[in-house]
Amino acid sequence: MDQPDRRAFIGKSVAVSAAAASLSLVSPIQAAGADRPLSVGLVGCGGRGTYLAGVFKSNPNVKLSWLCDADSERLSKAKAWPEQNPQTTGDLREMLRDDSLDAVIVATPDHWHAPAAIMACDAGKHVYVEKPCSHSIREGRLLVDAARRNKRVVQHGTQVRSTDMMIDAVKLLREGIIGEVKISKAWNIQRRGNIGHKVPGKAPAELDYDTWVGPAPMIPYQDNRVHHGWHWWYHFGTGDMGNDGVHDIDYARWGLGVETHPSKISATGGKYFFDDDQEFPDTQQVSFEYPGDGKPGSQRMLIYEQRLWSTSYPHNVDSGVEFYGTEGQMFLSRRGKIEVTGPRNARITVKTEPEAQNAEKHVANFLECVRTGARPNGEIELGHLTTSLCHLGNLAIRVGRTLHFDPKSEHVIGDDEADALVTRKYRDHWGTPVDEKRPVN
Repeated sequence: MDQPDRRAFIGKSVAVSAAAASLSLVSPIQAAGADRPLSVGLVGCGGRGTYLAGVFKSNPNVKLSWLCDADSERLSKAKAWPEQNPQTTGDLREMLRDDSLDAVIVATPDHWHAPAAIMACDAGKHVYVEKPCSHSIREGRLLVDAARRNKRVVQHGTQVRSTDMMIDAVKLLREGIIGEVKISKAWNIQRRGNIGHKVPGKAPAELDYDTWVGPAPMIPYQDNRVHHGWHWWYHFGTGDMGNDGVHDIDYARWGLGVETHPSKISATGGKYFFDDDQEFPDTQQVSFEYPGDGKPGSQRMLIYEQRLWSTSYPHNVDSGVEFYGTEGQMFLSRRGKIEVTGPRNARITVKTEPEAQNAEKHVANFLECVRTGARPNGEIELGHLTTSLCHLGNLAIRVGRTLHFDPKSEHVIGDDEADALVTRKYRDHWGTPVDEKRPVN
């Protein structure tokens, strides 16, 4: 696919609603002069955050102006980049008060993603928010609302959206290379580590634990709940479905061609392998049903499969998606693999070049959109739709039953216990920007 066709296809793909299509994103950078350096701040100076900051500052006309983290030791290590001489703070509000700051990278634990991104939007900053974009479905919607009312560019960190192989592959699906796509099946299969059994204790001196917990309800510090363990706790993370599976779920949903939430979610799974403190399942089988208009032929299904105790992968790759169409099948992996077959498994040769997911292109796309006001490849409403699948899959296993979901109101129907988990309770830390009493629509 040549570049003009690719850009046109992306443009059509991100127009997920009439509201989004009519939105005008006007970048202040455009008005101030496209040649001046973009001032960027990083909140969350762990491994992913420092990697992304390096990608950002490798782009021309980008200055890393601020570093923010609740851990002073991590902040000091990140400060070791002498060529940019960024200011440092443990308080996100101080960074956001800088009127010269143009954009913020949010690379915190999951429970801070939406609150920090909403605060940044409300402060007039553009945002690159790591996946998953929220810790609950309601948070995701409130983040979309914040991006809209402030007319900010918000890019979700699912970098497959800027990977040429994925763009080409989805275009082939839209053109009917395997007929009408009815089902997509994503998998996340790898061997994770055991986080052990720990007991509450005292937070280390370098960690401002009150700020680290932030808007989440306070629970005692425990070593395997922070830094390298937070992914696996209901309080702070979204399990591996939200941590890593979200990438594969994103292009599974993209290729399937669904632009709304599912209406029915069925799931089984649990802790089949790890005897440790993890709260999220290490094993999951989740199916999402999209009824379309309810008539035969309009239905779609997305399936997610997870085994965090295996090194035996489908197609010899740990992450991937199979698309099942009426005239064939496509196998696609963000590790840089593609294979297409037609009826009776006849091989179809495609010109698409294999390419692994590309964060560099995703960051470059975000920076271009900040300068021009264009819609980014991973526009936040796309991120919200994908991230909500992770929340719904985890929620169905947590309550142990099939869920019926209203895509418009974003509520679980006829199940008060499950519907209560569409949001969460917040403590008043800095005056949280996430109001659980605010209606979704």
